[in-house]
Amino acid sequence: MPATSIKIENARYIITMDGSRRIIRNGAVVIEGSRIAQVGKSAELASVAAKRVIDADGMVLAPGMVNGHLHVSYAHATRGIFPDSLGPDYLPNVFRLQSAMTADEEYLTSLLGITELLKYGTTTFLDPGSTKFLDAGLRAYEQSGCRVIVGAHVTDIPNPVNLPVYETAEAVAAVERVIRDYDGALDGRVRAWAMPFSPNFATPRLLRESKRLADRHGVSLTLHFNNSASYVQSSLRENGTRPAQYLDSLGVLDQNVVLSHALGLDQSEVETLARTGAKVVAVPTAAVKSGFGMTASPNPPPGPGVNMPGGLLPEMLDAGITVGLGTDAGNNSNLIETNRAMYLIAVLYKDARRSSSAITAETALELATIGGAQSLGLGGETGSIEPGKKADLALYDTRRAEWATLFNPVNSLVYNADGRSVHTVIVDGRVVVQNHTPLFVDEPALIAEVQAIGENLLARTGLSFPQPWPVV
Repeated sequence: MPATSIKIENARYIITMDGSRRIIRNGAVVIEGSRIAQVGKSAELASVAAKRVIDADGMVLAPGMVNGHLHVSYAHATRGIFPDSLGPDYLPNVFRLQSAMTADEEYLTSLLGITELLKYGTTTFLDPGSTKFLDAGLRAYEQSGCRVIVGAHVTDIPNPVNLPVYETAEAVAAVERVIRDYDGALDGRVRAWAMPFSPNFATPRLLRESKRLADRHGVSLTLHFNNSASYVQSSLRENGTRPAQYLDSLGVLDQNVVLSHALGLDQSEVETLARTGAKVVAVPTAAVKSGFGMTASPNPPPGPGVNMPGGLLPEMLDAGITVGLGTDAGNNSNLIETNRAMYLIAVLYKDARRSSSAITAETALELATIGGAQSLGLGGETGSIEPGKKADLALYDTRRAEWATLFNPVNSLVYNADGRSVHTVIVDGRVVVQNHTPLFVDEPALIAEVQAIGENLLARTGLSFPQPWPVV
């Protein structure tokens, strides 16, 4: 018997997300060290011993969810401060606030964000380069036990959102330094990628050099790819192509490139992504709260200017593009629970396309688990419950009202359950949440600390956002 072994037995259902998408009734999973050793019926594995046995009676066991786009290090400190009327002005304020944070503040705020993720069943996430103090972030990753992809988001073009602007050579050096220093940290739970912020804030040289570094180091590259009408117009005017074709002309699009948001595309760009093998992370939580038109008609009526078709996620999936889910930040989408992003992606396109089969529950769950893992290049490690894969698992307690009554566990998980019912979470073979409680932190004390950080941060930056209704 290995030094650490866990057996989960008597699960009401195991949603494996394996190649056959098997759902095992009354199932069991055996974990040896950090990996899954056996998966099957409880009766079949009854004789298998383990140092720790978890009785999963009345529970659904699923892969830990994967969040492919989440700014974790700053947002919880000032969550909920931006009124809806602020509109696009929120982003400059986001980065103004973050620029004033200290390393200890980023550590505590990151830890709270990760606590929320893990507590509600997300075991892997990608922070798209916005953590300033990665050593402080590393403390939070180590303490919590999460699986994470990090980087340094860099720009070398002046921008309106208060991001620091580097000389191109300096930006390239920062990208390489983070990959070199952090990729493979914490026994491989931390990966580091190239992360220029977005194509419109990066020179062609920075984009090409970032891709070259990703290729050289065997990692990936991610970009914010939220294409407004004005950016599409400028791309057509300056480059003679739409944004996706512009990236393709630079040699940037490839199988190790992940485009987050992927809004404002037309069908020709979908075909370009499919041909190059580039991957996408859809972020419905941010899109719908910001009114980005994620599910707008894919065939808008002709009019002046550039048509801005939206709602092309079904077309991306039909084209064979690998897609995952993200939630963005806790102070723009305000929520970071991957379960809720999964629900949104399952219902929004039904309404927009007037078809209940537009994005099915099964497809939505794939995007949140195995599809999300594949979009991050981790499909061989996580995202499904199979022997040899990392033991990244979530147990949902179906003896709660939101699960009743239970006949189809996929439907129930996607449409009526959420993170409140997550009972136990395991990452890399380590139990990090038990009986709904994080084991790595005093959660109430941490919440109080981050509240104080946020109040102090607003005071010392002089920023305030009055509420529309009076507080007396």
